[in-house]
Amino acid sequence: MSAKKQLDHLVSQFQKKRPIRAGSLIITLYGDAIVPRGGTVWLGSLARLLEPVGINERLVRTSVYRLVKENWLQAEKIGRCSYYSLTGPGLRRFEQAFKHVYEMSTREWTGSWTLVLLTQLEPDARRRVREELKWLSFGSIGQGVMIHPRMQREELLPSLQEWDAYEDTIVMQTHPVEPLSSRAMRREVRESWNLDELGGRYRRFLNQFRPLWQDLKDEDTLSPEDCLIARTLLIHEYRKILLRDPQLPDALLPGDWEGRSARQLCRNLYRQIYERAEEWLDQTLENASGPLPGPNDGFYRRFGGLRD
Repeated sequence: MSAKKQLDHLVSQFQKKRPIRAGSLIITLYGDAIVPRGGTVWLGSLARLLEPVGINERLVRTSVYRLVKENWLQAEKIGRCSYYSLTGPGLRRFEQAFKHVYEMSTREWTGSWTLVLLTQLEPDARRRVREELKWLSFGSIGQGVMIHPRMQREELLPSLQEWDAYEDTIVMQTHPVEPLSSRAMRREVRESWNLDELGGRYRRFLNQFRPLWQDLKDEDTLSPEDCLIARTLLIHEYRKILLRDPQLPDALLPGDWEGRSARQLCRNLYRQIYERAEEWLDQTLENASGPLPGPNDGFYRRFGGLRD
């Protein structure tokens, strides 16, 4: 297949998903394309960007309205036009969701773990906070005990306050006293994060996007709009996996861990298509002052440097 046919196949796969989570895709679009350009965009721009993947204007409006109700987005109305940006809490959640997306390596692990004890929460609150922590890639090591190798206590406290769970949750940091990658620890990690299931997600990602990368190396005729669609779907699917991946140190991962190949593939594809995608964004994104500015310097540091 040609790269264009591979892209059409990816779009078709996305459209077959039920339910289509348009709100999640909109957050991906904000993180990948809009925040680096100032963060505020006209609703009509969003609709134009999302229409080629099968999300019509009505669904865009409904999804944006829901994101406002959920305190992800805030609206500013000027005349008959509405412009949307991330709220303060939305920006914090966005930063957590995208923290590891564009990194090529993770900081060295000290052997410390963050433990969160939910035992003093009421049952309904405990279930709710547990689900929120899972979306921050915490693992479960027992009834009411969640664990993470990298998120620090101070990073977690604002979220606990937002969930109204700060006063009834216990957060502790451990210090290593045993070998960092003992057999027992490796087995605990495999169970707590269900590494077999997580590895399966990475394999499916590789099977989805590797054919596009292979065809692009042979014949790259994608238009700027095609590249924006491919880039959005690429980051959207990759981000969803990373939400469940705590970025465990290599010593605690299988030797053939699929996450390494997925990161390299994502980097290679992104670097191949990002410039043409930016051309389409230049033509399409608007705020109240006109076309959005170009991406900031941080954008070009993604994946270890886009211009290297």
